[in-house]
Amino acid sequence: MGTRKGSVTIKDIAKKTGISITTVSRALSNNPHVRKETRELIQSIARKYNYVPSYRALSLKTNRTNTIGIVVPQLTHEFFSKVIRGAERYAQDNQYKVILCPSNDSYEREVAHMERLLNGRVDGIIACISNETRDYSHFTRCVEQDVPLVFFDCVVEALDVPKVVLDDFNAGYQAVKHLIDQGCKRIAYIGGPEHVSVNYQRYLGYKKALTEVGHPLNYQTIVHCPTDHRDHGESYTQNLIQAENIDGIFAATDVLAIAAIRAIKAKGLKVPDDIAVVGFSNWTIGKVYEPTLTTMSQPGAKIGGKAAQALIQLINDPDENHSRRIIVESDLLVRQSSTRLTRSR
Repeated sequence: MGTRKGSVTIKDIAKKTGISITTVSRALSNNPHVRKETRELIQSIARKYNYVPSYRALSLKTNRTNTIGIVVPQLTHEFFSKVIRGAERYAQDNQYKVILCPSNDSYEREVAHMERLLNGRVDGIIACISNETRDYSHFTRCVEQDVPLVFFDCVVEALDVPKVVLDDFNAGYQAVKHLIDQGCKRIAYIGGPEHVSVNYQRYLGYKKALTEVGHPLNYQTIVHCPTDHRDHGESYTQNLIQAENIDGIFAATDVLAIAAIRAIKAKGLKVPDDIAVVGFSNWTIGKVYEPTLTTMSQPGAKIGGKAAQALIQLINDPDENHSRRIIVESDLLVRQSSTRLTRSR
């Protein structure tokens, strides 16, 4: 870097220190959210190279819109509506506005929403990836542009940003352990796309519970549906009942669980006497369906609130805990669809 007065830019200082442009800008304005030692380092280098601030450029870097974007696969999905409610509540309590961007589980729409949010200069983004998403470059661009990003639920593990997730592995394990405790020995798994992290973790919990008690793992009773649509749940359950002698089903969503119950009833079998069923999400319909659905809780409002909290903390202090993983626990809610006398079959 040269030493001519006014020739050194924020970008030069960021390159020299290896610190992001946003953090350099905040340190030069003596922002208390930047660590004291980081502020002192940046300010000392600025003095050394005779940095003179461009107040226009500085205002562009530090000016906030007090707006965050939330990218979700669906708006009408009960879990995501709860997440949005929790995130909006926390954001509003902290004087932030929210822009909702539903992808409808479309990769193309997800990419378009991210581009619009980045071009619109939001202060940060909360996102859950769609079932179709396998290329994450639009999220990588977000990180490269120093726009704070927090994932929730379905996340991109490769990116070093905060993630708010349910303990899906342990929840899947607890669900299947409950079926085992009810006397089930041939337990099927019905879940959504395997590449989606939450589905895969729930499946791994299923495997652990079976292998732990020495139950054989039959891959003919493991189904990864292309979506969690009811039609897929019913058709795959019908195929399982015809081909395999199962006495329990762990479904990775309540939609798939209720679809499974419909298929079981259509075959003239009883739930839980012939086949016990456990779902996942604690949707309202599970409480009024017949039989009522045993399920794992998925506290969406809590997840949304924690995601908004993590994002606003990241906006205020970009150097703090970039790779933080915030775990939310799930509870087993026992209802009629799995409750029966323990017995060998």
